[in-house]
Amino acid sequence: MDFRDNGRAIAAMTLSTAGFIFNDTLVKLSADDLPFGQILIVRGGFSIVLMLIAFIATGGHRYARSLLHPAVAIRTLAETLATLFYLTALFHMPIGNSTAILQAMPLLVTAGAAIFLKAPVGWRRWTAIGIGFIGVLLIVKPGLAGFNIWSLSALAGVMCMAVRDLATQRMPREVSTFGVALASITAVTILGIGFNVSEGWHPMELKVYIYLAGAATLIVIGYVSLIMAMRIGEISVVAPFRYAAVLWALLTGYLIWGDLPDLLTVIGILIIISTGIYTFFREQRLSRPAVRRS
Repeated sequence: MDFRDNGRAIAAMTLSTAGFIFNDTLVKLSADDLPFGQILIVRGGFSIVLMLIAFIATGGHRYARSLLHPAVAIRTLAETLATLFYLTALFHMPIGNSTAILQAMPLLVTAGAAIFLKAPVGWRRWTAIGIGFIGVLLIVKPGLAGFNIWSLSALAGVMCMAVRDLATQRMPREVSTFGVALASITAVTILGIGFNVSEGWHPMELKVYIYLAGAATLIVIGYVSLIMAMRIGEISVVAPFRYAAVLWALLTGYLIWGDLPDLLTVIGILIIISTGIYTFFREQRLSRPAVRRS
């Protein structure tokens, strides 16, 4: 894999984590006024419009039949199940524990790539991912008391996310990135409709519409960037940069809620940043012999 491809994939993954975390922040600001299902519906409505415009503007609609590829169906189903399992767990367990389980993603995806996609994963990449995971644990500090049946639900959600990412790697190049994102957003919105049947519809203030319109824009960025990262980069190279989500979460926690990190959190941040820098420069160094030979 060309370093330039991996470099673009790393940038896309970092942008994706920012999009998802800032989306979560706006959804959290809306959660006091609306039930979960209604949030998914309203955010999904905005997202579908944005993604449909991008899908048509880029000419993806001309190859809409390519979205019938089995890998797209598997990815869409995995995305929907991941949302169901993980968000259900999030409502019933400490956020620190659910965040810790979510950070198992790089390990699961890298293992899946090595086993099912025969991707080359050396001990240095495994070490970087493992050390990054330790940094995450220092930040979220999960407690054993919070691990119960909902922890299994969160883990099931993370496993579905891993399947989603592996399926993304198997999609043919002619499949539109915007089309795949549109399919995912539509499926998650339909899930919201299912939740809303029992929750009912609540009146909404203007600020909530603004929050959810912003969340829709951000989740579109998250979806598209994630798909791009999985399609153009090596999974084992891109995986450690998922930990950037924790850094974005700390940033929003400070800017919006005034949460300041403690010493262990600072150490964890430094560890995550160090593993990311190491992975980036190691891939750059490995690419130089290939460039000289060419």
